[in-house]
Amino acid sequence: MAEKVAVIGLDCAEPSLVFDKWRQELPSLGSLMQRGLWGRLRSTDPPITVPAWSCMVTGHDPGSLGIYGFRNRRDYSYDKLSVADSRWVKPERIWDRLGHLGKQAIVMGVPQTYPPSAINGVLVTSFLTPDPRRDQFTAPDSLRQEVETLVGPYHVDVRNFRSDDRDRILAELYEMTEQHFTLARHLLDTRDWDFFMSVEIGTDRIHHAFWSFLDPDHPRYEPGHRYAEVIREYYRYLDDEVGELLTRFDEDTLVLVVSDHGAQAMHGAVAINEWLIANGYLVLKEAPETTAPLRGDMVDWSRTRAWGEGGYYCRLCCNVKNREPNGIVEPGDYEALRDELIAKLEALPGADGEPIGTRVYRPEDLWPVQNGIPPDLVVYFGDLAWRSNGTVGHGRIHTFENDTGPDDANHSRYGLCIAAGPGIPRHDEQVDGLSIYDIAPTILHAFGQPIPSEMGGRPIGTFD
Repeated sequence: MAEKVAVIGLDCAEPSLVFDKWRQELPSLGSLMQRGLWGRLRSTDPPITVPAWSCMVTGHDPGSLGIYGFRNRRDYSYDKLSVADSRWVKPERIWDRLGHLGKQAIVMGVPQTYPPSAINGVLVTSFLTPDPRRDQFTAPDSLRQEVETLVGPYHVDVRNFRSDDRDRILAELYEMTEQHFTLARHLLDTRDWDFFMSVEIGTDRIHHAFWSFLDPDHPRYEPGHRYAEVIREYYRYLDDEVGELLTRFDEDTLVLVVSDHGAQAMHGAVAINEWLIANGYLVLKEAPETTAPLRGDMVDWSRTRAWGEGGYYCRLCCNVKNREPNGIVEPGDYEALRDELIAKLEALPGADGEPIGTRVYRPEDLWPVQNGIPPDLVVYFGDLAWRSNGTVGHGRIHTFENDTGPDDANHSRYGLCIAAGPGIPRHDEQVDGLSIYDIAPTILHAFGQPIPSEMGGRPIGTFD
């Protein structure tokens, strides 16, 4: 058993960079790897910040949570999409379970904790806080003044990180990250705690802004660019900050360093609604004069069978009779339509006519239970190397930019996990088979608690 558990989250941290490319340059993370076990951490489907972190801290999958991305359908109408904030997460999170046992928690930056709710300890919300200058971002409320006295106005995210103003992005990213780790050290030094968890969003933001300067596989890669070392230097900086935290954890503390997914080059985007229009599945009342987001009032629903959402993956929805307000797909034709869409989308080539390896899933293939309103099909263009572009008016199917601003990276299925401390056997080689659903059971197991049957995964310390 462990006396304490500390979870250091690095959103989007890419395992190939930590385990292979730069391992010798990251002594703090390397020391943990030498003491315990490490390996790629299979993310959720979809491998997206929301819902991945909530899956990690509840042990529930996206279908069980009813959260399929940042925005989700509220009902079967065409336009009602809502951001999934803390109120969408119904199962107890790990710090709530520990709180029932009287254990004190420090929770910082975990996505889907805004708006904040009381815990047995202290909580600081994440980048999903609309405006920390205006909106409450701490629990208890009184912690806000302490935070702002310590670090000044608190930054939960980099402003407009999908921008060509990369020098500004980089400066804000370091300022934000320094604030987060300064606050983490302060809370660890001034609070009694049994469980600590922080999530740094900076790793995600630097990948999206600078990946093309790092990865020779990126279509816009420029050898020798002045930004070539930006991500590497940030990882070194993060390693130093992590090292400062590690000095606060004794040998009776189980330490986990985790990421919710990894990163890879974004090779392009598929304008899903343009493809649906070209193939007769989606009919607009009239073609837009300029590129624009698809809105319900633009669509002739009496002739439309399917439409799609943009994002790291495509959520494709069918216009089903007696389900959607103006549905035309007969329930008896639903499976045939899905089969047809799967076959055509998986065969869709890139702009050069070559296969890109798109994978399409039915929701029931990914999640045994689907709460809320899942998409009818889950589409990973290029097996996640291509983004889904939901806008219309391009006049073409393939684009090479993000519809929400410049973006260098897409997500990959594997994050990372490094575990060291009580109950964790030492491994010299990378451990296979780790899952994001193993983290909550590992924490409970470390405190000698039973694992609820509804949790997926198993305690990491029980791996051979």
